[in-house]
Amino acid sequence: MPSKTPLFDQHVACGGKMVDFAGWNMPLNYGSQLEEHQAVRSDAGMFDVSHMVVVDLQGAEVKIFLQRLLANDVAKLKGAGKALYSCMLQEDGGVIDDLIVYYLDEQNFRMVVNAGTRAKDLAWISQQAAGFDMSVTERADLAMIAVQGPNARAKAHAAMTAAQAEAAAGLKQFVGVESEGLFIARTGYTGEDGYEIMLPTEQAATLWQKLIEQGVRPCGLGGRDSLRLEAGMNLYGSDMDESISPLEAGLSWTVAWQPVERDFIGRQALQTQRDKGSLRKFVGLVLQDKGVLRAHQQVVLNGVVVGETTSGGFSPTLGRSIAFARVSADVVDECQVAVRGRELACKVVKPPFARNGKACVELG
Repeated sequence: MPSKTPLFDQHVACGGKMVDFAGWNMPLNYGSQLEEHQAVRSDAGMFDVSHMVVVDLQGAEVKIFLQRLLANDVAKLKGAGKALYSCMLQEDGGVIDDLIVYYLDEQNFRMVVNAGTRAKDLAWISQQAAGFDMSVTERADLAMIAVQGPNARAKAHAAMTAAQAEAAAGLKQFVGVESEGLFIARTGYTGEDGYEIMLPTEQAATLWQKLIEQGVRPCGLGGRDSLRLEAGMNLYGSDMDESISPLEAGLSWTVAWQPVERDFIGRQALQTQRDKGSLRKFVGLVLQDKGVLRAHQQVVLNGVVVGETTSGGFSPTLGRSIAFARVSADVVDECQVAVRGRELACKVVKPPFARNGKACVELG
């Protein structure tokens, strides 16, 4: 049986269409994925992301450990609450997971990893932590609600105490703060401003209801996927996995090559891939013909298969079908995608497709 988040009863009460997602009972939508998507782009929506895994890492050697564990460098994090996006790699450069890590102080970090990779992530982290003076603690006592959209911050403030709202209002992008039991981070997975709020599980339903009272619309997995696709944000298991390195997943920017003496797991493999010079590109596609782009469709150039789509779907903001694709280096401006026996014309673009309520690409 799928597990239930602390907000399961609220989803049912709001009319959520429940599905099994990574072993969790989660809402696909509450009636209209399109309306939920548009609510986030134009106003404010919220998502139950309590299925995500929060891990606290503490100890005298935790920073040294994370500099070894992650492809990005936590030494970049200077201020309390500052966050960093990174991949956690195998020795061969394959992506075990993508995650966010927060710097709390020199001996305290918080990490948020994906629900579907929970078991292998925790096993890998624990295995690699052996021999370091530190502890690894899964925070199963915390729930998490993401509030996203141009009006999300203001509406979230209205649902908080005065002290919490004041602490949150001063946050810069990609920074979190703890206030009266909430850990409020100005992060998200939609391409809109807002917060991801971690809080004790017993308080989650109350905050959810307060947000509804402020006009924040409950949103499901369907809208979250179309929003993250428009925003150019990867989905683990679709756009990258253990067989793909960040260099071929559009995530080269998350690899910190300096300082050269930092020997993070997977570094040698990535350097070999980089120096070899035959890496595939990770691109965005905008469909020019009628049809729908989905994952695992062949990308064709001059009659030759040159790659494959990794994620795809309809973009409500663009009014077109869009996709991510991993393709050979000779794919530049145009290509075709094989859809039900037809080769449909696509424009090649650099993601994101849309952020902050606006299109980021020309449709052509």
